[in-house]
Amino acid sequence: MREKAMRLIHNLCTVLIGVLIIACSTDAPDTQVTERNNDRNGNDDEAAVQYFPEPDTGGDVHQTEELNFVVETVVSGLGVPWGMAFLPDGKVLITERDGALRIVEDGELRSEPISGTPEVVAQGQGGLLDIELHPDYENNGWIYLSYSKPGDGGAATAIMRAKLDGYSLTDQEDLYVGNEFSSAGQHYGSRISFDGDGYLYFSIGDRGAMNSAQDITNSNGNLFRLNDDGSVPSDNPFVGEEGLDEIFAYGLRNIQGMDVHPETGVIWTNLHGPRGGDEINVHDKPGANYGWPEITHGVNYDGSEITPDTAKAGMEQPVMHWTPSIAPSGMAFVVGDRYPEWTGDILNGALSFQLISRIVIDGDEYAHEERFVNDIGRIRAVEMAPDGYIYFSNESNGTINRIVPVE
Repeated sequence: MREKAMRLIHNLCTVLIGVLIIACSTDAPDTQVTERNNDRNGNDDEAAVQYFPEPDTGGDVHQTEELNFVVETVVSGLGVPWGMAFLPDGKVLITERDGALRIVEDGELRSEPISGTPEVVAQGQGGLLDIELHPDYENNGWIYLSYSKPGDGGAATAIMRAKLDGYSLTDQEDLYVGNEFSSAGQHYGSRISFDGDGYLYFSIGDRGAMNSAQDITNSNGNLFRLNDDGSVPSDNPFVGEEGLDEIFAYGLRNIQGMDVHPETGVIWTNLHGPRGGDEINVHDKPGANYGWPEITHGVNYDGSEITPDTAKAGMEQPVMHWTPSIAPSGMAFVVGDRYPEWTGDILNGALSFQLISRIVIDGDEYAHEERFVNDIGRIRAVEMAPDGYIYFSNESNGTINRIVPVE
């Protein structure tokens, strides 16, 4: 309780300082970013948008360190749900790894999938993967999707954008396709997020070729940063240098969770290590090298050593690492008023450990971890919706679930 009280005092001081800075500033904040943060934080929309009927609080109560809750299944009958996007009109889009894009309207899953989706290589970890709305979706209608695109030699991670017209995607265009097609079925990366300045970030994993993550002429093992139309920002770190202009950071094995910090606007990620060495990273240094496979806290799956080094000069250290691996997937900063005890914490799904990991941070530093809903199933995605609720997908039983606080 003392730790929580100190965190509340720290947060209050931060808010007061922020108010003073804004009051003294002559520059108005970016309207688009402000509106997006209001949507995420539930400041204006918790009562205005409803995705599902009022919560049922009659289930088993999960007791945690800071609050109690029930898990309510709101969508069932899915295949392997990978990503979720909550539309401002109360609809929900859900990607399934086999290539289908599903829609929920009036709280019910439509039986027919959305048409106009891209052809995918639904093999291993590939398929139709993440989905993200443009920060200004209400005005421009852009939806961003990641998928495993077929081509000579196998498949590569691709990012496309499209618009939704009824039950069809239109105006489809690939914004980026990885420069190496591979028959390997793993490590597509594919998480997508926009930072506080409206730049598009996405990940591509090392595709099982670990050394490629240190080759900045190769698209594998990287975090990318583009403008929303797919063009390269002029201040990207490798523009005019040796290396791909679109790379923002490298040495990243397989990013599977990504979100924007609600206060700083900086992108945070989680990633899969090998056997051990899963990580959370903060991406506030353009051109940073996160070390894989030159440094890691993990070993090969057969127990053999990858490297004796866990740190090297010029390589970033993670905020924290999980050893043994939990296989994190999905990431969401907790915002809004429904979970005040968790505000500012990071929720991470876990595939192998089949739970949710709540990470408490102090600035950019790790402070504490709590785990709950143990053995519930393989959690692929975790999202804060505009209605202020936390939702997660469970690929073990093909469901979307809502975390409902109770007394």
